[in-house]
Amino acid sequence: MRRSLAVFLAVTGVIVIFLIHSVYTLLTLLVEDGSADAIHSAEIPAPNSPLIDNMPQYIPKIIHQTYINESVPEIWREAQRTCIDIHEDYEYKMWTDAKSRELIATEYPWFLTTFDNYSQPIQRADAIRYFVLAHFGGVYIDLDDGCNRRLDPLLSYPAWVRRTAPTGISNDAMGSIPQHPFFLTVIESLREYDKNWRLPYITVMYSTGPLFLSVIWKKYMSSGSNIGDGAGGGRVRILMMDEYNRYPWSFFSHHKGSSWHGKDARLIFWMGSHWMMLTVMGFLLAGVVGFGLWWVWGRMLLLGQRRTKRRDGGVWERAMGWGWRGGKGGYELTERHPV
Repeated sequence: MRRSLAVFLAVTGVIVIFLIHSVYTLLTLLVEDGSADAIHSAEIPAPNSPLIDNMPQYIPKIIHQTYINESVPEIWREAQRTCIDIHEDYEYKMWTDAKSRELIATEYPWFLTTFDNYSQPIQRADAIRYFVLAHFGGVYIDLDDGCNRRLDPLLSYPAWVRRTAPTGISNDAMGSIPQHPFFLTVIESLREYDKNWRLPYITVMYSTGPLFLSVIWKKYMSSGSNIGDGAGGGRVRILMMDEYNRYPWSFFSHHKGSSWHGKDARLIFWMGSHWMMLTVMGFLLAGVVGFGLWWVWGRMLLLGQRRTKRRDGGVWERAMGWGWRGGKGGYELTERHPV
């Protein structure tokens, strides 16, 4: 029995270790708040402050945005104009589907097959933003993000992304110098994460979207690469929610968007807002399943032992000449064999 228990615990332990290893990065994201690399309010001069002129500029003055073609829907034009109008000295690049594919085909042909084979157009829109930041540098801004103030202070950090809720980082506003090691890691990881998870929302989020970016960010930090400020450093700074869009002095203002979300997104959003409860329920379910497996394992061992005893007992009885005659007498000597 002890040996069987040891075997069961060993097998169960291997399965648990495998499952934890498979989702370890996702689990660690639940407790990662990005505070160690946060861009604090105290670091950011007020709009139009002369202190801005004393800050170094690492990121080039380029604003990148993406859409199917040049005809941006009216719902996003106001947000688009706010970013263009207050950054008249910035280069503006609108990455249409055609221009995006041309850049990939010309500069990154190794990725063209993956780019063309994405099942959702938003996956190509996600991917191209990583490539243009790695290639040209600059600031990427989603069309549903308007600009409250000039982005000059954010050019002082070689790479930055923004914190999102409930955990991780988002890809709707990002900045980088050309060839920053983090965004090079991101584009190199896209093919590895190109998997179909059946639900479109999960597929997008984990292949090219914010969840994918968050996982790569977490692995990047774990690898020891997230160190060093300045032009040659590898650190990625985090724009927190207050600095992102919560106040009039924040950098961005959010407009209606996310038009690509399907019906399956409702479930995912609900899960995201109840992640703590679902995590606890998951551990409880794992405990119940483990106990059930142990109970089944124990019953199987018990039945096996009973059958073995009966079989072994019958062999011994026949060998000694004892047999069952029935009735109240039970066993009696029926034939003795020479031993």
